[in-house]
Amino acid sequence: MQLKIDLHVHTVYSYDSLITPKELVQYTKRRQLDGVAITDHDRLDSALKIARETDLLIVPGMEIESLNGHIVALGVREAVPKGLDANETVDRIHGAGGIAVACHPVTFFKGSLGRYTNSKFDAVEVINSSAFPFNRSVKHAQLLASQLGLARVAGSDAHYGPEIGCAHTVIEAEMEVEKIVEAIRKGSCRPFGNAIPLTIRLKREILGIRRRF
Repeated sequence: MQLKIDLHVHTVYSYDSLITPKELVQYTKRRQLDGVAITDHDRLDSALKIARETDLLIVPGMEIESLNGHIVALGVREAVPKGLDANETVDRIHGAGGIAVACHPVTFFKGSLGRYTNSKFDAVEVINSSAFPFNRSVKHAQLLASQLGLARVAGSDAHYGPEIGCAHTVIEAEMEVEKIVEAIRKGSCRPFGNAIPLTIRLKREILGIRRRF
């Protein structure tokens, strides 16, 4: 079975996201995705809570702020603390039963790992719809994944409903979190996607400012 999953989505449980659980379901279905990975900043409880409260396929995850850059954990059974170095963070993710993704590893202004990305990771996010400049980010992330021999995935890094699904990963797996995670680990996946349109980025920024003030 081929599943279309956006592997990098934030909800209102992240300090910088506008996406409510209701909007998450709405836009995921509108984009004809089979599911999403919820990757709120430094917390897992929100993904687990939303997964319990909806029939949507949710891959539980979190975006962890390591000392060396941001790392997405997918399929973890317990939260991994922030503030550890990249290698220890990856070890903790594996110990929690998940896989470690080097998210936006060569992108400006997003806490990128850069040279700290290594073969201990399970995958590289080669397409991140929020990355700027987008084409440069994709090119260098693809090269990094090739050099390290790692699986390639894609995610929108959505913080606003209409951004969901701007990128997604096609995964050869059944509709079960454990099998999805294992398929990514084995490289049975392909990344697809484009940059978030400028008009949508601007609207998100305006709504974000209104929310703060």
